[in-house]
Amino acid sequence: MITITSTRFGELEIDEEDVIRFPVGIPGFEERHDWILVGDDDNAIMWMQSTEDGALALPVTTPDSVKRDYNAQIPRESLEPIGDISEDDVAILIVVTIPPDKPWEMTANLKAPIVVNRVLRVAMQAIALNDDYDFRTPVLDEAMRERIREQAAFESEKRR
Repeated sequence: MITITSTRFGELEIDEEDVIRFPVGIPGFEERHDWILVGDDDNAIMWMQSTEDGALALPVTTPDSVKRDYNAQIPRESLEPIGDISEDDVAILIVVTIPPDKPWEMTANLKAPIVVNRVLRVAMQAIALNDDYDFRTPVLDEAMRERIREQAAFESEKRR
């Protein structure tokens, strides 16, 4: 067991076998190689917490939470840093961006999924060749965004 201190989650005791290693880092965070998943299994959003920087945590989810028929086309040779993997050994996560003042505007990066080799516990962010996948895909449909926006406005007005 190792203990890390996270600004979002406080002290976390984790098994070293739960660490997911990014041999080439994550674009924008190339110096951070070790991460863990934190969150409740019944919540669609999990957090990928850096074990090396307690202030760094990225919200992630599974692609089917955003696009049911998600099927990223990723060239096998681009996945070499995480080893030879079969489809059964792979887990896919996508990074979610949640604006703090407008959570209803959250987007998901379907273009650059995180591919995890579950056997070796190594991962990388890869680029999908699919032309119809975007870096900022809305997570919620327009009707749901409007309902949440209205609810937030109502709550804000109530507090005044």
